[in-house]
Amino acid sequence: MAIMATLDVDAVQAFVLVADFQSFTRAAEALDTSQAAISVKLKRLEDRLGEKLIERTPRLVRLSARGAAFLGVAREFVAAHERAVAGLTSAPRRFTLGIADQVAGPELPVLLSRLHSYDPALLIEVQIEASRNLLDAFDRGVLDAAIVRREDDRRDGEVLAQERFGWFASSGFEHREGEALRLASLAASCGVRNIATRALDAAGVSWIEVFVGGGTAAVIAAVSAGLAVAALAYRVAPVGIVEVGERLGLPPLPSSEIVLHSTLSDARSRGALRTLVAAFREHRAPSS
Repeated sequence: MAIMATLDVDAVQAFVLVADFQSFTRAAEALDTSQAAISVKLKRLEDRLGEKLIERTPRLVRLSARGAAFLGVAREFVAAHERAVAGLTSAPRRFTLGIADQVAGPELPVLLSRLHSYDPALLIEVQIEASRNLLDAFDRGVLDAAIVRREDDRRDGEVLAQERFGWFASSGFEHREGEALRLASLAASCGVRNIATRALDAAGVSWIEVFVGGGTAAVIAAVSAGLAVAALAYRVAPVGIVEVGERLGLPPLPSSEIVLHSTLSDARSRGALRTLVAAFREHRAPSS
C-alpha cells in the first residue's frame, strides 16, 4: 500500500516565500528566522515529496519544473491552513498600514494579494500618502504601521533599504537648450519634490512645474505622455520611461532610507507585516 506524504505547513510556507522572493534571505526575514532554518525546512519538504523544488546557485534562486507545478497547490495548502486557524479565533484581527507614495512600487498589489493568501483572517487597511502625512498619522495613532521615506527630522524607525532616485522621462522627451526644464511633481509637501528642486537650484538649472499633484501614478502618467521630467525612485519607475539625468545634464539626486515604523504587538500581525516588509529589504537595481 502506498504511503501518503504528510506535509508540514511551515515548510510549505517557507517554499512559497522563497519562490515569491527568489531569495532565501528575504524569505528568512519574512518568517523572522535564519537562512539555515529555511534551507532545513525546504530540504525536509523536498525529502517528503521526493522532488527537487528549488534550484539554487551562488547568484540565482529559481523553481525547478516540479517546483513551478507545485507552487499553486502550495499556496492553496497554506491558505487552507490559515483559514482553519482563523476559524478557531472569535475576534477578527486588523491593522492599518501606511505606505509612502514614492515607496509603493508596481509590485504592491501582488504583494498584498499574497499576504492575504498567507493570512486570510487578517484585515489590512492600506493608505497611500506622502511620507510626512503618514508619519503624522502614525504619531496620532491612526496607523499601526508605516513604511515611509525617512524625513530629515526623524531618526527613529527600522531601516529597510536604501532608495535611489533619478530623473525620468519618456524616451522621446525633448528639452531645448535655454528653456526651463519642464517638471512633473507631487504637492509642495512632498520631500522628494523638495530635494529635486533644491538640487536644480543649486546646479543653476531653471525649471517650471507643468504638472503638480495627483499621486505618483498621475505623475508617471504625465511623464509617460512626454509632458515633463520627474524625480522618481527607481522602485516606482515603470517600464517605458527612462533615466535622463546624464543626457540632460541634471544634478544627481541623493538616496534616502526606506523606514518602518510600527506599534504592532500581536505575533500574527507582526508576522504578516514581516512578510510584506521583506519585499523592501533589497532594493531593485536600476535598469539601464
